[in-house]
Amino acid sequence: MGKDFVLAMDQGTTSSRSIVFDATGGIRASVSQEYDQLYPQPGWVEHNPEAIWESQIATARAAILQAGLSPHDIAAIGITNQRETTVVWDKTSGRPVFNAIVWQCRRTSGLCAQLKQEGLESEVRQRTGLVLDAYFSGTKLRWILDHVDGARALAEEGGLCFGTVDSWLLYKLCGIHATDYSNASRTLLFNIHHLDWDDTLLGALKIPRAMLPEVKPSSFIYGITKVFGPEIPVAALCGDQQSALFGQAAFAPGECKNTYGTGCFLLMNTGERPVASHHGLLTTIAWGLDGKVEYALEGSVFIGGAVVQWLRDEMHLIDSAAQSETVAAEVEDNGGVYVVPAFVGLGAPHWNMSARGTITGLTRGSGRAHVVRAALESISFQSADVIRCMEAELKSRIPVLKVDGGAARNNLLMQHQADVLGAPVLRGQTTETTALGAAFLAGLAAGIWKEKNELRDIWREERRFVPQWNINRREAAVSGWRAAINRTIA
Repeated sequence: MGKDFVLAMDQGTTSSRSIVFDATGGIRASVSQEYDQLYPQPGWVEHNPEAIWESQIATARAAILQAGLSPHDIAAIGITNQRETTVVWDKTSGRPVFNAIVWQCRRTSGLCAQLKQEGLESEVRQRTGLVLDAYFSGTKLRWILDHVDGARALAEEGGLCFGTVDSWLLYKLCGIHATDYSNASRTLLFNIHHLDWDDTLLGALKIPRAMLPEVKPSSFIYGITKVFGPEIPVAALCGDQQSALFGQAAFAPGECKNTYGTGCFLLMNTGERPVASHHGLLTTIAWGLDGKVEYALEGSVFIGGAVVQWLRDEMHLIDSAAQSETVAAEVEDNGGVYVVPAFVGLGAPHWNMSARGTITGLTRGSGRAHVVRAALESISFQSADVIRCMEAELKSRIPVLKVDGGAARNNLLMQHQADVLGAPVLRGQTTETTALGAAFLAGLAAGIWKEKNELRDIWREERRFVPQWNINRREAAVSGWRAAINRTIA
């Protein structure tokens, strides 16, 4: 058996997944494992970095076995990861000095407000393409240095390493401290124009440059791991949303996708120039490849598929994520009920850190199915808000929306997305596009594919959802959603 298989490690917010892809982009095996979510205070979210590693390596071993392969058959490993989540570890011992602070965590909202008052927001926007929000890594890193005993002194001596989750996994696999352009661009510390860590922002956030990883292209032989026995190159790092854009073969400016995971993320390729947003979107690096960097516009919804977990784990309205579709289908519509899942604030286009979740429109006739349906619909309503901003930026309508991620398998949700948008929604045969993007990037570096145009033919449509609402129904539904949003942020 030839070495034409790629192992994609897809390290997500609630689970670690490993998928083995063949040279046709087909999935030979997929293994996922959930791990504990830690909530030490309301609005705070943490992970145990060792649990991230252990779950990721366990799924990788299991996926290779499930595929009927040996580690000798793996040509390369590609890593894609939850972005912004912040890990700091001791350079000597390799042990984390604190739990990973997750992208959803709002503990640094006060620091962000303080930095805004100091006039830093415009500098952040211009240099990084981001907004000054607790979502990103920089203030999380500052919090660790300020609150963990001895951390700042050790960091200033060059004894600590900072990384996003890709860096942490790379370090565990290869002992190398590095990241790629896509992940670096999410830290609040990286100048996306100069392609280097920004000394002005490092100074403002009081972060020693010595603890930052080296930044490399997304498709690149980072190092060799022997964790599985034989030597296997780690040949790609890419943040999950940029990786999904690549996996959707959205290689040309103007092509876009929406990923329905824990959050929802719409990205549009803007080519080799960063486009500054005037509608609450982020400017980010899509990937580094072929000696150049490409950029994207992004809108982020903090709570997407996570609202289904909330229905299951906290409200006990469903027994499984899959049941959300069948329960929601018990009623023809939401009955005037709207759920705004602002559990950790609102992302684009509102960027309201203090907003909290609400349920509006409840009547005596409202039941379980209405609430479940409204929670599902909140995912597509929030995504549509971001897409409208994207269209305003471009001054044109998006003709089709490619979708991926776990919740993209929900047919009721995808039909509602098409109805709210008034545009077709295309679901590919592989909904695990995030992992596929990491596999594509690694396969390019390892020589399985010669150029990215070879990858376009691998993407195939599985189902197309066509809008069924007339304009009056669409406007009424969106009006109800906007009223719910206004109550949430009032």
